[in-house]
Amino acid sequence: MSDAAPAPGSPAATDATMRAVVYDAPRSLTVREVPRPVAGPGEVVVDVDLAGVCGTDLHLHEGGFFAAFPLTPGHEATGTVRAVGAGVTHVEPGQRVAVDNASACGRCPECSRGNHLFCEHFHSLGVNAPGGFAESLLSPAHKVYPADDLPPEVAVLAEPLACAVHGMDVLGLRPGADVLVVGAGTTGLLLAQLLLHGGAGRVTVAAPTRFKLDLATAYGIDRVVEVTRDAAETARTLRDLQPGGFDVTVDVTGAASVVETLPWLTATNGTVFVYGMCREDARIPLSPYDVFRRQLTVKGSFAQVDCLDRSLALLRSGRVRTDGLVTHRFGLSEYAQALETLRSDPTSLKVLLEPGR
Repeated sequence: MSDAAPAPGSPAATDATMRAVVYDAPRSLTVREVPRPVAGPGEVVVDVDLAGVCGTDLHLHEGGFFAAFPLTPGHEATGTVRAVGAGVTHVEPGQRVAVDNASACGRCPECSRGNHLFCEHFHSLGVNAPGGFAESLLSPAHKVYPADDLPPEVAVLAEPLACAVHGMDVLGLRPGADVLVVGAGTTGLLLAQLLLHGGAGRVTVAAPTRFKLDLATAYGIDRVVEVTRDAAETARTLRDLQPGGFDVTVDVTGAASVVETLPWLTATNGTVFVYGMCREDARIPLSPYDVFRRQLTVKGSFAQVDCLDRSLALLRSGRVRTDGLVTHRFGLSEYAQALETLRSDPTSLKVLLEPGR
């Protein structure tokens, strides 16, 4: 954090402190006063209007996903520019923006090979740097995108949709593929729409919650299947539905028990796509002979970097719909309740924090 003064035209930093969610260690959080960030050269301070609570935040709560403590989480944020540092010209104070949490250094061996997502110095707001569960956040300027034309409830979904965009890049979907998506949370519904518009011959979404499946139908998904939360029973139901298997099977639940069933549901020469984030210590049995004999491909998709511009383009086009995804809103002081809602309330999809409340 720099002590440089805000650029000309930026609001004076009249309040030096702000409220933020702060973890001192895994599972140890408070909402307290912290110094408000100040924009140095090439930086932007954003007053957070809305920040999405994500399944990743449940992992961070437990200390997983390369969390760095002390930590203010929140990697899905939209807000209003409070101040800009020297050299920043593409946004200005008072402008509504979406923030891309992920930055690569551009200089390490992985970056030099084009693998920016695996940067040795990967900088991720809300993961290993202060994020959006605060009244203000500090971002590199090149990761702040104008979003005046989008409602905040739409702009806040730019980061999770960017992850789905990266997932499509990794998957390399063959046109006409028959695709199964297991899970219908926010991520599943966003990814399913990209699959639908990205060349799939048919998309099937399987999940245990009726209202989420109804949303999938409203978004144009070809077929929905209501299943139980028992992975083995779900697999039998889907296998009976399509004995020959699916060209692509996708897990967005993050449940290892679901991932374990996917090869059985995948057609010969098909692809198993691990999109949901399982526990770091999870392990599943896999038959190497089955992978060999049926030429199965197993792919994973980790987060995103440099995909937010395409995500915003999809939101602006209306091709990816978000109506109905936001189900709960909480103030900053209610973060623990927001986290528990995401964890255990079957009526929740996208849970938002409103730091200004």
